[in-house]
Amino acid sequence: MTRSAPQFLDEPPPGQGLTPYDRKHMTLYLRLLDAARDGADWREAVQILFGLDPELDPRRCRLIHDSHLARARWMSDRGYRNLVRESQRH
Repeated sequence: MTRSAPQFLDEPPPGQGLTPYDRKHMTLYLRLLDAARDGADWREAVQILFGLDPELDPRRCRLIHDSHLARARWMSDRGYRNLVRESQRH
């Protein structure tokens, strides 16, 4: 089960600020955090959340999973502060 035009990058853009990519993928980040908390195997998570078959390209699929999970953890640890600051300005 693969998508013809992925809606995600292999690795999220890095940085200490929120990116448009982060905003677009917040739901994905939350789902990755839930899967990790529940002890889901990365192969199952990448298949369900990204629509990729980890048997076809395990190295790339692991990179996609791990890099997005790392960004999701950054969002939950530090990145959310940017959202809070923005909401206080409006």
